[in-house]
Amino acid sequence: MNYRTKLLCCLLPVSAFFCIGWADTWDEMKAAAGTVHSVQAEFVQEKHLPILAKPLLSRGRFYYQAPRSLRWEYHEPIRSILTMHGGRVKRYVADGSGWVQERGAGLEAMQFVVQEIAHWLSGRFDENPSFKAQLEPGRRVVLTPRSEAFSGVIQQIVLNLGPEPGIMQSVVIRESPDAFTQLTFSHTRLNQPIEDAVFRNAP
Repeated sequence: MNYRTKLLCCLLPVSAFFCIGWADTWDEMKAAAGTVHSVQAEFVQEKHLPILAKPLLSRGRFYYQAPRSLRWEYHEPIRSILTMHGGRVKRYVADGSGWVQERGAGLEAMQFVVQEIAHWLSGRFDENPSFKAQLEPGRRVVLTPRSEAFSGVIQQIVLNLGPEPGIMQSVVIRESPDAFTQLTFSHTRLNQPIEDAVFRNAP
C-alpha cells in the first residue's frame, strides 16, 4: 500500500468527525460544536471505482470523545482499528495470527490527520488551512483542497449534515472524476458516557 493510499484511508475516518457541530452560519457551527461531548454511530462505507461492477462495501462503528479521543473500527470485510488518545495515534489490522500494529508511512499519514482534527471537530471549517470551505443550503458543506499536491489524493469532500449538532447523514469523498467513497451513518448516539478504555485498549 503506497503513501497516497494510506493517507486516503486515514482521511476517511477523520472526515466522519469534522462536522461535529453545525447550524446555518460558520459562527453558529462553531458555537454548536461546544454542545457535543461524545458521538457513537454505525457506518457503511461504499468504495466506487470504474473498474468495479459493484461498490466495495465495508461496515463498522466509531466512537468520539471530546476533545481529542476517537476510535474507528472496521468490522467487515477486513477488521481494523484506528485509535487516537492522549496525543497518540495507533492502528491495528487483524491477520491470520491476530492483531498487528501498523507502523511507518501509515502512521505518518495519521499524524497529519491528527493535526487537522482540531479544526474539524471545533466546527472551524472556514479556518482550515488545507481546505476551502463552502456552506450550501440544506445543511451541506463542500471542502475543496487548496494545494495541488493534496488535490491529487482528494478532489472534494461533501458533507451532508443532520438536523442537529453531532448528527451526520453522509460524507462523500471524491478522489477523481469517476472514483469516490461514500460513508453513510446510522444509530447515532450523542453525549453518552464512553469509558477511556475504549480509546486506550486497542484491540
